[in-house]
Amino acid sequence: MSAGLIILIVVIVLVILLLWGMGAYNALVALRNRVGNGWAQIDVQLKQRADLIPNLVETVKGYATHESEVFTQVTQARAKALSVAGDPTATTADRAQAENALSRTLVNLQATAEAYPQLQANQNFMDLQAQLSALEQKIAYARQFYNDVVLKYNTKIETVPSNIIAGLFRFTQAQYFQTDEADRQVPQVKF
Repeated sequence: MSAGLIILIVVIVLVILLLWGMGAYNALVALRNRVGNGWAQIDVQLKQRADLIPNLVETVKGYATHESEVFTQVTQARAKALSVAGDPTATTADRAQAENALSRTLVNLQATAEAYPQLQANQNFMDLQAQLSALEQKIAYARQFYNDVVLKYNTKIETVPSNIIAGLFRFTQAQYFQTDEADRQVPQVKF
């Protein structure tokens, strides 16, 4: 073989490797951005839920004045969730824990509301319940979408050969939005 042919082969191999590296890097960046977008979608839905909760609490308060402990729990859980949402050092796990606690208190609020038939007939309450139910479904979908994207991103980071590019450019794994251990327990219903 001539020296010119060897140099041409080396140059072609280097160009192929460079193009592959650029493609792998761009794919990782795209997935990382989709993870960020997925988290932003969850954040939007959680903010809408947090904005809806005071109206729901006030409506129920009008009928169930002696249930102050439930109202206090919901208010505290909402404040905690908003606090964690505004904390730039909070992790996905911190945020998930705060939001799961808020979800548990909302279940208690809804159970309290069910004890008041006149409240169940109130149109404002029914509208708020429908909005909250729709938001909970959107949150569940957004969490599923986020976790699906995190799975793709983390898999890409860990698999050969893209793990080479991920290691070189310090791509780190994203955290899943997981439920608390308390949310995995079967709820106790007492009458």
